[in-house]
Amino acid sequence: MSPKVPNSSLIHHIRGGRIIDPKNGINRVSDLWLVDGLIHKIVDGLPGAPDPEMSPPIFNPNCIDASGLLVVPGLVDIHVHLREPGFEHKETIETGTKSAVKGGFTTVACMANTNPTGDCVEVIEWIRNKARKVGSATVHPIGTITKNLEGLVKSDWIALKEAGVVALSDDGKTVMDTKIMQDAFLFSAQYGLPIIDHCEDHQLTANTVMNLGEVSKRLGLPGQPNSSEDIIIARDILLSEQTGGHIHIAHVSTEGGVDLIRWAKQRGISVTAEACSHHFTITETEVEKNGTNAKMHPPLRTQRDLDAVKQGLSDGTIDAIVTDHAPHADFEKKPQSAEGIFEREMMDAPAGIIGLETSLPLALTKLKKHLSLPEIIAKMSFIPAEILKIDCGTLSIGAVGDVTLIDPNLSKIVDPSTFASKSKNTPFTGWELTGWPVATIRQGKLVWSSDQINFELDTNKN
Repeated sequence: MSPKVPNSSLIHHIRGGRIIDPKNGINRVSDLWLVDGLIHKIVDGLPGAPDPEMSPPIFNPNCIDASGLLVVPGLVDIHVHLREPGFEHKETIETGTKSAVKGGFTTVACMANTNPTGDCVEVIEWIRNKARKVGSATVHPIGTITKNLEGLVKSDWIALKEAGVVALSDDGKTVMDTKIMQDAFLFSAQYGLPIIDHCEDHQLTANTVMNLGEVSKRLGLPGQPNSSEDIIIARDILLSEQTGGHIHIAHVSTEGGVDLIRWAKQRGISVTAEACSHHFTITETEVEKNGTNAKMHPPLRTQRDLDAVKQGLSDGTIDAIVTDHAPHADFEKKPQSAEGIFEREMMDAPAGIIGLETSLPLALTKLKKHLSLPEIIAKMSFIPAEILKIDCGTLSIGAVGDVTLIDPNLSKIVDPSTFASKSKNTPFTGWELTGWPVATIRQGKLVWSSDQINFELDTNKN
């Protein structure tokens, strides 16, 4: 066996793993060959050499022994916050994409609530250039619906599309002006750009910190009702039906929201939806245990809502699994008051948690009774890629060589001190989860691997 292949080395041969490629219906033990950073072929049975006529020929190809591992398309997360520019104390494009590949994600789409916001060509181009220089994963920017996320003046949507955004969203805020949203959906219908919808009626959620219910009453904390989310989902589904625009519902958290999306799909409305890992794993009771690290928008809901989200994932109402990776610095999430007053801490802390490095094991651990392995991988690869029309998420011949290797039997304790992310704000500390990524390959190059991966040179094959 040769010395370990260093990061950024080309990988040519992934041997003996269980290849799961949901888009192409592949689920079997095979060998995967990559050439020039692209998927070259899948070989069943005994491994063979690449085609002799391929150019350039590969001698002594780098090989990964994937025996006992899952070999899947590089995972795709269409809802992350990389915080740069403007909030580099929380995360940067460099640290956020390092966190992504450690979590098995080779492609991410980043939200526009930066400073300055992604409401103009200059910011979008800056993000894309920065990602090309320092990004471990491929980064696709999302542009704003309104200037500076203020909900008042429309951004230049055509210019943003030409600059390369893959969707429009004021994520973090809801556009309360119905006319602006109608125009956004008309634009979507004409130009094919999805509208990612953060559904929250701000008049019902002002100064709230968690779900409205028995737990909020017991803790004496102001809560937001399910209706605050459901009202906007209903409004914008109707606008989508009226205009023909593509609405993508972000971070669905309520039973009513799932029902509305299911109804819309039955009517043939152009709607897709996503669920965050935390909304199918934990409930509002987590606030009592983790305080500010369980504060997020939309908030953690009830067990009934959680079960509805799981059912929505199971029956196809909810198309994709995302992280809504939302890093915050320790000083922002941890108590700062000498008094240590819980209510004050909850009111002052920003909403959101990180998720890139826990999303996959959470899904594999908590959804195994609801979704098959190929279904989980589909919702974390080619389906989100298709929602945003991104060319990735598959092991099709000729596709970009983005591959994630997973050990389905690896159990680990969640330890934020080991995260690549700059921030550590997670409610999952100490959880034991099974099914972790062990290597991530982007464009044919190894960008991250654990110590358990075995590398070899296929010296007998040429």
